[in-house]
Amino acid sequence: MADAATNKEIVRRFFATMSAGDVPAMLAFYADDIVLTTTGRTLISGQFTKADITGAADRIFDAFPNGITFEILAMTAEEDRVAVEATSSGVHASGQHYANYYHFLLRLRDEKIVEMKEFMDTELVTDILCGGQRPAA
Repeated sequence: MADAATNKEIVRRFFATMSAGDVPAMLAFYADDIVLTTTGRTLISGQFTKADITGAADRIFDAFPNGITFEILAMTAEEDRVAVEATSSGVHASGQHYANYYHFLLRLRDEKIVEMKEFMDTELVTDILCGGQRPAA
């Protein structure tokens, strides 16, 4: 198991790669058995495998034709977990500015992300990313 400092550095590079919009490099950070959980009750909420993420990654960045950047505000690491407070900023394809505030909890194994939980303002996700649409009850 990597130490906390190494895990934090991997997570820093992961967020920088997401901000650069480099999909193949971003996918390389994930272990084959990753489980990504996007919390809440939105059209993009749920649990996703690496195959799911691979299939959707390009569409995520297509929604932000000029890119979306993430800024890490704070990080805490212990054992195999890294907790991240972050913000995002980008102009959505709809022309609306999207700026969300997040808490991510990542778990790493062998320098790969094996679990990621994403907590954010789900109302903002619904309003901008989902065009106001909500999942069926």
